[in-house]
Amino acid sequence: MQVSVETTQGLERRMTIALPSEDIDEAVAERLQSLSKTTRMNGFRPGKVPFKVVKKRYEPQVRSEVLGSMINRSYYDAVQQENLRPAGQPSIEPSEKVDGEESGFSFVATFEVYPEFDPVFNDTITVTRPQVTISNEDIDEMVDNLRKQRVEYAEVSRAAANDDQIVIDFTGRIDGVEFDGGKAEKAPLVLGTNQMIPGFETQLLGLAKGEEKTIKVTFPESYQAEHLAGKEAEFDITVHEVKEPSLPELDEALVKSFGIEDGTVDSLRADIHKNMERELNQRVDGQVKNQVMDGLVKLNPIDVPAALVAEETERQKKQMLEQMPEGTDVSALPSELFTEQATKRVQLGLVVSEIIQKQDLKADAAAVRSRIELLASSYQDPQQIVDYYYGNEEMLKNIEGLVLEEAVTSTVLESASVTDEPTSFKDIMNPPAPEVPGADDNENS
Repeated sequence: MQVSVETTQGLERRMTIALPSEDIDEAVAERLQSLSKTTRMNGFRPGKVPFKVVKKRYEPQVRSEVLGSMINRSYYDAVQQENLRPAGQPSIEPSEKVDGEESGFSFVATFEVYPEFDPVFNDTITVTRPQVTISNEDIDEMVDNLRKQRVEYAEVSRAAANDDQIVIDFTGRIDGVEFDGGKAEKAPLVLGTNQMIPGFETQLLGLAKGEEKTIKVTFPESYQAEHLAGKEAEFDITVHEVKEPSLPELDEALVKSFGIEDGTVDSLRADIHKNMERELNQRVDGQVKNQVMDGLVKLNPIDVPAALVAEETERQKKQMLEQMPEGTDVSALPSELFTEQATKRVQLGLVVSEIIQKQDLKADAAAVRSRIELLASSYQDPQQIVDYYYGNEEMLKNIEGLVLEEAVTSTVLESASVTDEPTSFKDIMNPPAPEVPGADDNENS
């Protein structure tokens, strides 16, 4: 087997492999000999068909099968011989025959290889690490949120205000014509929750039981129902009830309903603090990790195999499909919409993988166990979750991957420029949304 490798452009390689005719003929002969021992033909006893008869009938088919097998085997042998790391499957095409050998065969395998590079990470990677203390006020707010989950509404004989629940009939029209989804009877709505499109709820403030009103609103340009987007609409409103919210007392019965066996407020607050701390640590770790990964991408502008980008693009398309309503045709979306993010993810994956290899990082068993137990701690039966992860090879590998990424983050942080920044619990758990045109247009009508 003769092998020659040519670099065409970037990561693409063009490898020519020549298979000597004697190797092909020998393999064909061996396959035919084996076939003759089992071949059945009229006029011959099983296994007694003459070799020349078998050869005449089956040689073209056998030669094709042998050649296909030899191409696959020789490709992988050649890749190892040349110390190449292919990324994706090769494109294989026949080439010229071996010089002087009419029955010889040569082919060209075109493929991409993984980039070879030394990953860079240093103090030019800047990381802001939030420093947060959970205050009593933070816990008070969480207690209030729990009480709000059990809020009850009682009818009142006054005009509706924010936080009240009103029960209404509404009928919507566009250009005087009713439209699908624009009508409901005795629908409960809590004012101030922004469940409806902008301008809908505010026009209901001050209405009392039995009152009727026609309001005008405009559907956002980015509204999910395209036939309504940007359209002006009128809604006829009839108010059936106005109900005032009432929060339950923080007594023993309520505390026990949240799973606190002794029913004391102190135990509830301690449990809340523990959960807040777990969520806080995860959020801080996530923010630090994201900054580290962004820094690695900027410091390592490597070429990435197009085959891997294509695979990642398809993965993102599939992920989007799973998040969209059934029947949505995501295949019609152009791949260009995903290319930039897919390229970045592939690049980051290659850099992280190289750091793991160069730094000889391992998914420590104790760290894996700790991560699984942390995930399981929020469930009613943590041990059941732990057993599930250790009984599922794919899930366990995902956790090992996370642990390795954490090891990479820790390694990079040792060289990075890290600044600690005091932050409130509320700010880190509920960061302000980025200013995006149409960001308020996702509300439902």
